[in-house]
Amino acid sequence: MSARESRGRKTDLHALRDALPRAAAELVDAYERHLGLERGLSPHTVRAYVGDVVSLLGFLHGEEPRPEVAALEGLDIGALRAWLADQRNGGAGRTTLARRAASARTFTAWVRRQGALDHDPGAKLVAPRVHRTLPPVLRPDEAEDVLTAAGSGAAQQEPVTLRDLAVLELLYATGVRVSELCGLDVDDVDFGRRLVRVLGKGGKERMVPFGAPADRALRGWLDHGRPAVAGAVAKPHASALFLGARGGRLDPRTVRRVVHEALDAVPSAADMGPHGLRHTAATHLLEGGADLRSVQELLGHATLATTQLYTHVTVERLKAIHDQAHPRSR
Repeated sequence: MSARESRGRKTDLHALRDALPRAAAELVDAYERHLGLERGLSPHTVRAYVGDVVSLLGFLHGEEPRPEVAALEGLDIGALRAWLADQRNGGAGRTTLARRAASARTFTAWVRRQGALDHDPGAKLVAPRVHRTLPPVLRPDEAEDVLTAAGSGAAQQEPVTLRDLAVLELLYATGVRVSELCGLDVDDVDFGRRLVRVLGKGGKERMVPFGAPADRALRGWLDHGRPAVAGAVAKPHASALFLGARGGRLDPRTVRRVVHEALDAVPSAADMGPHGLRHTAATHLLEGGADLRSVQELLGHATLATTQLYTHVTVERLKAIHDQAHPRSR
């Protein structure tokens, strides 16, 4: 069978990587080290980038092992375009294709700098234009209802409900990513200044403020919830701010479940995950008068262009209000 992905079939990237020519496999290993150690990317991002490169090289070389073939034999702009076309024929959408094109460009630029290629074929690769959709967000009253419902549950002082309220309040107060939230340690919270130290993408650290409701929820969890969870297990995680039921660091999947269940309690609220609360926090900050640059710093966006997406959200909401309220809106 060809190494190319057939329509509707998911390629086994581990098997594909094992089947790469020796020189190609060594190049992938070096690239993986570069992404993780030199660029400091998260394990999830490294896996995605490396998976794309394995898919590309597997497409280039085929599944049958050929140990002595040169690592990048046949890699040119035509091969890159053919690989993307094969991905599209296999059912990949525009967003996936754009990401894989970006992965290919990053890889070919790196191998060019390493001297493995005398030119960079990826520089000529044009990614498909992605149709960026507006992220769903909660209205301020819906966010209030979600947190009020979670607060009612936490009033029973059950450890898990105290934790879940603190998770929800902190996600909405700070707009942190779910991975950043799960990575927080107890010492990262500065109650005196109401700041939390967040380690973001690329190992970049930032300080994000939080308000009184998040302060109260965090204190409730740390004073009553966390000690109860830690005391019920043999080896609780010593430093993690949020603990799972078994005492380890809270898992992102648990956070997603917590968010979905909290939103289910408010019928009018759109179903979304933790990233939806991040979108909501950013939108409400902008609607409240925060400037774009400040929101960029709070969210940890590398570029202002990413933050500008939220201005479209607020414009759409303003248009909706105008349509409903202005006598000459139609």
